[in-house]
Amino acid sequence: MSDDSVVGSGEDPPYVPDFDISKPAIARVYDATLGGKDNFAVDREGAATMAKYVPGIRKASLDNRSGLVKGVRYVARQGVDQFLDIGAGLPTMENTHQAAQAVNPDARVVYVDNDPIVLAHGRALLARDESTLIATADLRDPPSILNHPDVQKMIDFDRPVGLMIVGLLMHFHPDERPGDWIRALIDACPSGSYLHITDFANTGYPEQEGMEKSCLEALGNGWIRTPEQIEAHFQGLPLVPPGLDYPTRWFPEEPDKEVPAVEDLEPWQRIIMAGVAYKE
Repeated sequence: MSDDSVVGSGEDPPYVPDFDISKPAIARVYDATLGGKDNFAVDREGAATMAKYVPGIRKASLDNRSGLVKGVRYVARQGVDQFLDIGAGLPTMENTHQAAQAVNPDARVVYVDNDPIVLAHGRALLARDESTLIATADLRDPPSILNHPDVQKMIDFDRPVGLMIVGLLMHFHPDERPGDWIRALIDACPSGSYLHITDFANTGYPEQEGMEKSCLEALGNGWIRTPEQIEAHFQGLPLVPPGLDYPTRWFPEEPDKEVPAVEDLEPWQRIIMAGVAYKE
């Protein structure tokens, strides 16, 4: 099967009470696009719908993952040793705690997601990792994150925090004012903290419109944004060089690295934009 194919296990995982499997879930559909096994038939159908509009959807999902890893490594190398990853999704290939702990073995990570299947699978995977926890909370309710006992246990808000909102904001319509939620979270973080965001881009390419159509059809949400709209997510914090860019061209640890021209990128490489900002 080619890299562009949506790969699933072909079999549903055991049914777990309280999981809504009557409609696709963001975390599970993303897992399906990556070829994971923690998804149901309805999620694989959603992933197939996305592949119809974006033939390179698996590569696009991997591209988002690449942006996550690059950002985590950069922030960890700035001396940040605690990360709050919101909208983390299901554990997959190189996760935030693995990228951070490859730089600093003592780094702590709290994953936050509102999907109970993420909590179940994540806790099973991380049962022996005392430096990583998973909490069920929702970006739309910042106090549910900040006041969560696992967050308070693991994150010291008197020291710099790596705040991550990767592959999530596209699922909120601008009318929901997600910037207000981000502001509440970044206000809780001290100077020296970093904010790492990826989002669907709108720079006029047809594959970007296809991404939006696929998400709206498969999930009922998922909107593209102009670079200016994505930069507004950072709440006025200065972006570290090279600023906001596609993951294939984005090297925060090598901001002067020679990169391919945007027009030379493959369509799937123009779906996501990534950036990291610093709180002075």
